[in-house]
Amino acid sequence: MKTEPFQWIEGGGATSAAGWMACGVAAGLKAGRNDMAMLLSDRPAACAALFTSNKVPAAPVQYDRPLAAKGRCRGVVVNVGCANACTGRAGYADTVATGRAAAAAAGVPVEQMLVCSTGTIGRRLPMDRVLAGARAAAAALRPDGGAEAAAAIMTTDTVPKQAALRVKIGRVEYTIGGMCKGSGMICPNLATTLIFLTTDARVAPAALRAALKAAVAKSFNRVTVDGDQSTNDTCVLFANGAAGGPALSPSAPGWKKFVSALSAVALSLAKQIVMDGEGATKFVTCAVEGAASAADAYAAARTIANSPLFKAACFGGDPNWGRVICAVGNSGAKCAELKTRIFFDDVCVFDRGRLATDAENARLADVMKQRAFEVRVDLGMGRFSDAVYTSDLSHGYVSINADYTT
Repeated sequence: MKTEPFQWIEGGGATSAAGWMACGVAAGLKAGRNDMAMLLSDRPAACAALFTSNKVPAAPVQYDRPLAAKGRCRGVVVNVGCANACTGRAGYADTVATGRAAAAAAGVPVEQMLVCSTGTIGRRLPMDRVLAGARAAAAALRPDGGAEAAAAIMTTDTVPKQAALRVKIGRVEYTIGGMCKGSGMICPNLATTLIFLTTDARVAPAALRAALKAAVAKSFNRVTVDGDQSTNDTCVLFANGAAGGPALSPSAPGWKKFVSALSAVALSLAKQIVMDGEGATKFVTCAVEGAASAADAYAAARTIANSPLFKAACFGGDPNWGRVICAVGNSGAKCAELKTRIFFDDVCVFDRGRLATDAENARLADVMKQRAFEVRVDLGMGRFSDAVYTSDLSHGYVSINADYTT
């Protein structure tokens, strides 16, 4: 069995790396809980970020994009309960005021403090509470505050999401950690939910962005809960160099190892999002192989993963593999009935025109009772493959979103 070239940190998160502090505080945005968080480096840091490609981006996304593009940011302040999206110029001014208050309280340049919001679209922030919360968060920062921050940024999440690991490159041991939130309105394109990744490695902004794009491509951009991409999706990677050692770059030894470790943290967090999808009872890997192109493999996997019919069948444990081949046919990928094979875990339910036997259907029903399983489709058209991770569509999902604002 191949061993991983890194060591996972039990209970690790965004403050596992040296020089990082965080906290969660109660600003009165959500009753009876912490509802604002701050994450900050104790020294200057490089950053790279990816944002939603939704054409109606929230005010914090508009504010953060030009700041992150400069490649030097030390932290972020986050509020829940209100997305500050579709709030016009006044909403943008609220984000500016939040960033200024947080930066002043933390003692960092205003252009180095990002702002993120999550919650209901189309509502203004209660700024008296938000500004007081930003100041309180700056005063509460501490090196062991990562778990508290991860809990504070939850919305419909039922559990906080964090991960961290150590990786040795040359003679230096680096730590990479992170936290994220997300349970619904999950269907990524460039980024998904709110994700904050940290490392104590020294990496220049351009190299950091290359690493982030590589990590996100096969993690956060390969998950879906409901097919809806948020107005607020933001993924930020910070690197403060606190571990010492030479700068890591694509031309330096150990770069692939660093990107692999970063990708592992990102994938862990991405899978945690799906496992905690709104109302989710199943975690399903939708894998496609034998595709004619990489685009075909991704399109087929994503269409299966987003199919409400397939997801509802997963919730009910209904062994209806017809939902899978129907989705493949709708995906735009090159495919043919007499070349396609479909597996649920190791059970072949359709083999190039041969239908599953009663015994195979019985085994399929057992597979679908599991908390997690894989649906694998071999298109028989080429050599390309991909996978997307999804959850089922349950009564719980409908209930949560039927009453979201009421």
